Amino acid sequence: MSIVINDAPEKTILVKVSPRNIEAEDMDELAALAHTAGAEVIHRTWQHLPHPHRNSYVGSGKLEELAALCAELSCDLVIFDDALSPTQLGTLNDALPCRVIDRNQLILDVFAQRALSREGRLQVELAQLTYLLPRLVGQGKVLSRLGGGIGTRGPGESKLETDRRHLRRRISALREEIDELRQQRLVQRQGRKRDSLPHAALVGYTNAGKSTLMNALTGSDLLAEDKLFATLDTTTRRLRLLDGRFALLSDTVGFMRNLPTNLIAAFRATLEELQEADLLLHVVDISRDDYQEQIAAVHVVLDELEIERSVLMVFNKNDILEGAAANLLQNDYPGSVVVSALTGDGLPTLLQRMQELLYAALTRYVVLIPYSESHLLEPIYAQGKVLHRFDGAEGTTLEIESETHLANRLNPYRLPEDALKWQPL
Repeated sequence: MSIVINDAPEKTILVKVSPRNIEAEDMDELAALAHTAGAEVIHRTWQHLPHPHRNSYVGSGKLEELAALCAELSCDLVIFDDALSPTQLGTLNDALPCRVIDRNQLILDVFAQRALSREGRLQVELAQLTYLLPRLVGQGKVLSRLGGGIGTRGPGESKLETDRRHLRRRISALREEIDELRQQRLVQRQGRKRDSLPHAALVGYTNAGKSTLMNALTGSDLLAEDKLFATLDTTTRRLRLLDGRFALLSDTVGFMRNLPTNLIAAFRATLEELQEADLLLHVVDISRDDYQEQIAAVHVVLDELEIERSVLMVFNKNDILEGAAANLLQNDYPGSVVVSALTGDGLPTLLQRMQELLYAALTRYVVLIPYSESHLLEPIYAQGKVLHRFDGAEGTTLEIESETHLANRLNPYRLPEDALKWQPL
């Protein structure tokens, strides 16, 4: 795979069609994506239409105005805030004197820059090629002037110039490689299951502060930047709860409204971590005015992935809000937690709620662990609460309170609860 990177920011115009009247601020998210990709947004323009024009996205008059604007501003790139059809892409490439990409290509480009692991790079390339395959007809003119830049990273120019048969072969090969990595990930998850630790996963809109929260809870040093899609690869760490027991916590890729469906499909293997989680922590940036829309966008992606798990709402960035506003949030979302991952405010409450939800079904029992099986003591102390302990001639006798999964694992060592008179620890 060849990666082409431009040193100078590309002068970019943003374009949006909307059935309602909008302001420049309504394009802030598209501008943030463009900035993340390395663009310099020099102009924003929009058109009020019931729906995008089927052939050219914008109306004919707006298209002429846009072409003149591109020439006047010496624009390098025009980004449209919707997915363009092959017909629209072809029309726009013919009419405009610079490169044209849509929102989906922009998101894919950001993912191409951010993907660090082999699995992440493979998934991004698969999503790019799957998206570009039906659009090759509309790429004819733009391919002749490709010299690198936003929307061209990832598979590279040579991939786009090959015929459809070669692209299909490459897509098939990528799917096979991803399936192999998926099997490896499955083995890793099965290993974690054998450890019997309950598992929580962070989900949320991109840039909601998931990685910062992960670092604050686990003491990790994951990359946490004030940029969209700062991290793509799923990372799992062990988390110590307030009562000394442990759980697993996974940080996953952030979501966004109108994510390309082929991107979700490509990252399905990575997002299977969510399927295995006992609890989802839905992290929300409450400093944003549109946080409710972002909550809805996350729910859409979870529905597409057919994920049904217990969800704990975690409203982050409380340090930016006044206390009264935080109280109103908890009234609107009963059982939620308001925190600041940056300052640590609210984190003990979050750990307490996680403890209650992850270790909800507790059972109390007595076991005798032979000294020859002393390796079991570590998971017992990590996953259960030891109420009493007695080291005798035959082994270690423990009274334990734990979830059912640990109790089932220790069934061969169970004793009647009145097996002996306990001595204080």
